[in-house]
Amino acid sequence: MNPHPSEMRDALRGAARWLSLLDSGSASDADLLRLEQWRASNLAHEHAWQKALLLRQRFSSLPGSLAMATLDRPDAGRRALLKQALGVAVLLPSAWLISRELPIDAWAADVRTGVGERRELRLADGTSVQLNTDSAVDIDGPGRRITLRRGEVAVKTPGHLDLRVQVPTGQVQLGGQGSGAADVCLRLLDSGCRVSVTGGRVRLQPGNGSPVVLEAGQQASLLGSGVDAVTTVEPWLLGWREGVLRLDDRRLGELLAELRRYRPGVLRWSPAIDGLRVTGTFRLDDTDQVLALLAASLPVQVQARTRYWVTLAPRENSA
Repeated sequence: MNPHPSEMRDALRGAARWLSLLDSGSASDADLLRLEQWRASNLAHEHAWQKALLLRQRFSSLPGSLAMATLDRPDAGRRALLKQALGVAVLLPSAWLISRELPIDAWAADVRTGVGERRELRLADGTSVQLNTDSAVDIDGPGRRITLRRGEVAVKTPGHLDLRVQVPTGQVQLGGQGSGAADVCLRLLDSGCRVSVTGGRVRLQPGNGSPVVLEAGQQASLLGSGVDAVTTVEPWLLGWREGVLRLDDRRLGELLAELRRYRPGVLRWSPAIDGLRVTGTFRLDDTDQVLALLAASLPVQVQARTRYWVTLAPRENSA
């Protein structure tokens, strides 16, 4: 017997709340147990859960091809059409809409990537744009402006181009005023945008405050109120452009914090293993293999309840 429509609506709201909690990364083992009990307690709950997972999967592959078709010539009509298509999102509970999987501004962007996906593009003016996992940008015509909506992007410009990258806390200018070619990586953080310069020179203009110029090998965070301390670029954080993370005596917790950006679902670890030291090159295309390698080379074990719920803990002694 199919669930009553009103019962199904309530179940869908519940499924959305559960999915939002799991995606937030803050769910506990007790929460996971309660989810299993909720799914098993009512047939409508299980139907709703499967529908929620299916809908998220369909959304995760929708915009990419549409964006690619008009990359160098963003079409306002196409963007409006995409936003219309995304209007179906109003049928989803609000808890789903605030989850990291369905940010409306990212879905309506010209180009985006899903979790674990990376994409490299070359614009008509010679600009190279690389999007990291779970990222989104708008491109307002070659040689004009790129707006980083979500995630992380690497931009490389030829020497003749004056390009601006807009972020929520300000603007980053590449080229212009005889500064030559530039190569920069921008990553949105909770407090602002980290800007790492690997080539040329860039100008950071905060929403409020004085501009700061960064040279190759320097990085700083662009905040709404200014620019924080200038430090040296950390190359291992930029290895994603080649599909790898290269660590030299770093904490395991640092590796895992980066790694979970490339995995759907929840990746957690015990504080007891956070400080273990790690050296090596880890490919981002197969995070399961990376976890298996860590378990084989460190005193840790991988506890996988499902493909989307993985915990690393100290290895138990078999003796």
